[in-house]
Amino acid sequence: MGSAEEANKPTSPYDSSSPSQPLLFKPPSTEEPNQPDQPESDPTQYLQISYNYGPRPFKDLPFLILFVLVVLCTFGFGIFCVFHKNPNYSNLSSYKYDLNSTSCVKGSNFNGFYESRFDFYVLSSSGSGFLKSLIWTLVVTLILSVPICFLLLLLLKHYTKQIVYVSLPFFIVIPIFFNVYWFVACTVSSSCTDAFPLVYRILVFVFVFLIIGIIVWIFVANWHRIELTVKIIGVASDALSKNLGLFVVIPLLTLGLVAYYVPIVVFLVFVRLNGKIVPKESNGEYRCAWKQDSWVPAYYTLAILTMLWSLTVMVEAHVYVIGGTIAQWYFTGVDTKPRRSIRSSLRNAFGPSSGTVCLSGLLICVVRFVRAAVDSARQEDIPGMVNFVLRCCVKALLSAVDFLNKFTINFAAITGEAYCTSARMTYELLKRNLLSAVFVETVSTRLLAGIAFILSSIYAIVVCAILKGASNIGFYSYVVAVLAWALLILVLGSFVHVLDNVIETVYICYAIDRDRGEVYKPEVHEVYALLPSSRNHRAPMAPTAPLV
Repeated sequence: MGSAEEANKPTSPYDSSSPSQPLLFKPPSTEEPNQPDQPESDPTQYLQISYNYGPRPFKDLPFLILFVLVVLCTFGFGIFCVFHKNPNYSNLSSYKYDLNSTSCVKGSNFNGFYESRFDFYVLSSSGSGFLKSLIWTLVVTLILSVPICFLLLLLLKHYTKQIVYVSLPFFIVIPIFFNVYWFVACTVSSSCTDAFPLVYRILVFVFVFLIIGIIVWIFVANWHRIELTVKIIGVASDALSKNLGLFVVIPLLTLGLVAYYVPIVVFLVFVRLNGKIVPKESNGEYRCAWKQDSWVPAYYTLAILTMLWSLTVMVEAHVYVIGGTIAQWYFTGVDTKPRRSIRSSLRNAFGPSSGTVCLSGLLICVVRFVRAAVDSARQEDIPGMVNFVLRCCVKALLSAVDFLNKFTINFAAITGEAYCTSARMTYELLKRNLLSAVFVETVSTRLLAGIAFILSSIYAIVVCAILKGASNIGFYSYVVAVLAWALLILVLGSFVHVLDNVIETVYICYAIDRDRGEVYKPEVHEVYALLPSSRNHRAPMAPTAPLV
């Protein structure tokens, strides 16, 4: 599908089919052909990019080795915690201070055991109806979430415009309904009226309506963008419907992460059992207390950091697998279907590009930590212009890193290049074609999240109505409905995350097509060609809002 100009280009040693060479090439200079070979130029200056179907070399290996070492240390010290635990921790209440030996000696006291056993029995007996309703509601919600996701994908593929425009009024109606409902319910209830005075209820009531007014203003200000966003969502839904295997792979990867977390959580439970019972003075009296070993806090820190890094690595692995699968679909002919695209993407994500995925996850983890520290410093309200300038600079840097990382991992899934090389190539690719992804980032993501919120809210209202009519758990029906809403919005949020990654990958593939002068998917070009071009030739990818 190459153009006529590409057919006349001379053969270059930087062929995209060679896994050991860069995926971009620059035509040789014709002005001074007799000069000796010059040093290789910056790879971001090459002009040709394509999907790397061949074997890929390992990239960013130091970060993969670092991640493996951190995980091995976490599991190694965790196993040590299990076998090194002090069994006397559970019998702490039976130890008494002995004045003769000035130490803690074991006595006989079983009151704590019977008391805790009785409390658990009373708790389980009183809340049996609530627990039964909660378990059945969550199980049914989890089962129904699968057809709800497939039905939403089908509707977004064929009736995107209708779904979006029908959902927009609910962005206003549902918050108004909940605002009026809680205000009336609290006014009718005597206990709520006594605990929440009328003045405060009115203030909250008016504040919520101000938030709703801001939402209306956002819709009005961005109304001209919604039509294009509808087309972009329709294209992405069609692409995702052609790769339904992702709905099996992504949940399995998530379950794998949960299974990976189980032993670490067990280690965190057993690590607190490493210590000894020592006498402790308090107000002139001695009592027996538990003293942890000095290394226990360090292991807590190591295990929690390992879990956070593993979480971000798995999130980036999701993005990599989705990007690689959608890219193979994009660069395949209209009448042909890619073979084993998901399998090859998984092999690349956890094989040659595993170091790149670990580096990307590490950067996201660091960005989240630094942003949390900056937000904490802002809440402390430390005065000074220098502190304010530093916070602004750090926020700008974090936004730039977060924004650049978003497209880098998609590009790495397509080309197999290292993280830094992919970042430079992505920047140069969008810069050469005067493309800006700010529009795709802001509108489509928020619109899809709004649709997920509306569906979850409607489902929660139905659940609450059924529980009110079919059970006698009273106030706890609201609790069960809220938990069902949280579970469904979590599942739909994962669906929105997948669809959002599809939009980003299709955008990068469109940029590669435009850069090569080819058209693999005409229907994609018809939509993405309507995106606004960047007017800033030097910085077309200027970051705006950070990703959450």
